[in-house]
Amino acid sequence: MKHGPLLLRGLALLLLVSFVIAPQRFAPLFAPLTQYGAPPIYDQGNLLTLTLAHLGTVCLAAAASTLIAVALAILVTRQSGRAFLPLSRTLVNIGQTFPPVAVLAITVPLVGFGEIPTLIALFAYGLLPIFENTLVGLQTLPPAVTEAADGMGLSARERLFSVELPLAMPLILEGIRLSLVINVGTATIGSTVAAKGLGEVIIAGLLSNNTAFILQGGLVTALMAVLLYEGMLAVERRLCRSVRTD
Repeated sequence: MKHGPLLLRGLALLLLVSFVIAPQRFAPLFAPLTQYGAPPIYDQGNLLTLTLAHLGTVCLAAAASTLIAVALAILVTRQSGRAFLPLSRTLVNIGQTFPPVAVLAITVPLVGFGEIPTLIALFAYGLLPIFENTLVGLQTLPPAVTEAADGMGLSARERLFSVELPLAMPLILEGIRLSLVINVGTATIGSTVAAKGLGEVIIAGLLSNNTAFILQGGLVTALMAVLLYEGMLAVERRLCRSVRTD
C-alpha cells in the first residue's frame, strides 16, 4: 500500500516526460477530438520547450515571492518591525486583490510584452500564502524552545537561523507549495502577452476550435501541478521527520 502513491507519481512523471518529448506518438489518442483534417498534436511550437519555459517562469516567480515574503515575515516578527505588520499584510494582499489579468494589463504598458509582466503577476499572486505561513510558523514556536535558545546564550541572529527558521520550515514549505501549484495554472495567461508557456497551446486550440490542443495544454499543466505538489509534499514530510528526530 505504501508503494501505491509512489507508483502513481512515477507513472505521472513518465507520462508527462514521454508526451512532451515525443508527442506525435500520442496522435491516435487525440485524433478523434479533431475535425476537418486539423492536426491532432500541437504543431506550432515545441511542447518540451514550452513546458520548460512554463516551469521556469513559475519557479523564478516562486523564488522571488519566497525571498520577499519570508524576509517580510521575519521583519514583522522582530521587536523592531512589529509596527510594519499591517502594512506588510496590505502589500502581500495586493496580488490576491487584483486578478493576474489586471496586473498584466497594468504592467504591459510599463515593461512591454513578454515574460516580465507574467513574472510580476505571478510574483504578486504568490506572496500571500508564503508570507502568512511563515508568519504563523515564526509566531507559534513553543515558548520552551525559545527560552532554551535564550538560556544557551544565542544571539538574535543565531536563534533565528538555528532555531526559529528550521522549526518554521515545514509551514514555510507548505506556503511555497501552495504558491507553486496556484501559479502553474495561473501562468497560462502569460501567453496573452507573448510569454512562452503552455498557454500558447490552449489559446491556439481556442482560436482554431481544436479540442485536442486545449486538452493537451490542460493535461500537461495539470500533470506539472500535481507533480510539483507531490514533490514539495515529500520534501515537507522528510523535513518534518528530520526535525522530530533532531
